[in-house]
Amino acid sequence: MRAAVSMLRNQFSRMQTEPATLEHLLWEKATNIPKNRCPETKGIVYRKPDYNMPKCRFMQYCRRFDANKRLGMVSEDGSKMIELSSVTCAAPDMHRFIDQRYCMSSLLDSVKYMNVLKVDRDLHLLPPLAAPGKIIGVQCNYIDSCDERHHCIPREPAFFVKFGTSIIGALDNIRAHDIAKRIDYGCQLAVIMGRHCRHVQPNEAMHHIFGYAVAQDITACDWNALLGGQLMLGKSLDTFCPLGPVIVHKCHVPDVNNLWIKTIVNGEERQTGNTRNMIFKIDFLIHRLSQYITLCPGDIILTGTPAGSGAYRKPSTFLQPGDLIESEIQNLGRMCNQVVNPYA
Repeated sequence: MRAAVSMLRNQFSRMQTEPATLEHLLWEKATNIPKNRCPETKGIVYRKPDYNMPKCRFMQYCRRFDANKRLGMVSEDGSKMIELSSVTCAAPDMHRFIDQRYCMSSLLDSVKYMNVLKVDRDLHLLPPLAAPGKIIGVQCNYIDSCDERHHCIPREPAFFVKFGTSIIGALDNIRAHDIAKRIDYGCQLAVIMGRHCRHVQPNEAMHHIFGYAVAQDITACDWNALLGGQLMLGKSLDTFCPLGPVIVHKCHVPDVNNLWIKTIVNGEERQTGNTRNMIFKIDFLIHRLSQYITLCPGDIILTGTPAGSGAYRKPSTFLQPGDLIESEIQNLGRMCNQVVNPYA
């Protein structure tokens, strides 16, 4: 009976929620902010004249009645695309494409000679990277996050791992598993590695990056406290790592240390921050990790989340079936994931 009621609630919530389109996901705008203005620099126009031309913003998708995975480049506004896997030698899989080490400037120069398509609404968006070798996160990497937890600023980064089976796409559902009663959120900047690296110095670390994406670090907080702290299990449940909607190549992100980041749950802004408030910057994280392990193309590094997680609100506010989570980072796009019961 309980499962049936929960399923009805999820279905009703979907009916009440405006469906997200690819264009809606890819616009780097904040809620109620015009598309041509940045929320932190009022009056400054940042829209480019070629905003509707495909860029090095890579998505994986499949078409209706066709299960074959495809790789495409999409414009900033999500209206135009190029199917790379059909007009170039690019691999249809993002992981293999990263390994191919394409020259991005040459790819951008070739766009004007390629067939630019309008984004089809029935296109099925997949996770931009489905099977990374590693997903490594860092805890308490924002100053305001440490403040809300009443933690001292850490002297060294504390890392955790998530499994690749937790990854879902930017429009996919997050399952509220029966064994997880306190499910929390945390929008994070995801770093996608582009090269093998070991013993990398901080001043060389950024050269090994392929690009960036939006990620949600969904966590079963109750499992973090059980049996002495099952952090890995609490973070690696299936569907607990939404990723997307695209991977934006680093050439389109000139200052990754100054991007606003936010989470909106059911229309309420829960998290808002800026990557400049990271305690350990991306170059140091790569340097630190590479002293112990080899980082490979396609590996993902989650760089921490700002203040506003549900566990530290007063009172605590955890995710429930029917909740809609919107995760957004400036220039990288927006994800819209709904929480559903495990039987949906």
